[in-house]
Amino acid sequence: MRIILQKDVKGTGKKGDIVNVADGYAKNFLLKNGYAIVADNKSTLENSSQKEAVLYHKEQERLKAVELGKQIENKTIFLKVKCGENGKLFGAISAKEIADAFKSTLNIDIDKHNIILNGVIKTVGEQQLAVKLHPTVTVKFNLKIDVE
Repeated sequence: MRIILQKDVKGTGKKGDIVNVADGYAKNFLLKNGYAIVADNKSTLENSSQKEAVLYHKEQERLKAVELGKQIENKTIFLKVKCGENGKLFGAISAKEIADAFKSTLNIDIDKHNIILNGVIKTVGEQQLAVKLHPTVTVKFNLKIDVE
């Protein structure tokens, strides 16, 4: 029996896939529990239009990330911190502090989880870091840490 999956089903397929399964499996489990619908002409057309819509929205998100990346790429973010002798900081710079600096410097909201740190930042100076805006879009920026 040909069905269209409405949810991900382990061992059978992902949401939106059109698959052939045994009649008993389809009737007694997939259709009964709402995991699938029968693949007739109407439902197949609806499924293809839904897939196109999802692809369109994903592409729009990627394009937004590319535009944001153009604003961020190779920009310098400044942080002023307190430090002791030899330029060592009291503690370390966190991704949250960098995200706050993005907001105050460039007026751009960046999620702290998307900032890629190259280890622990404990010294004054300039470093090049990256931010992942989308699974396919990663841009580099400079972080300059100065003494207050």
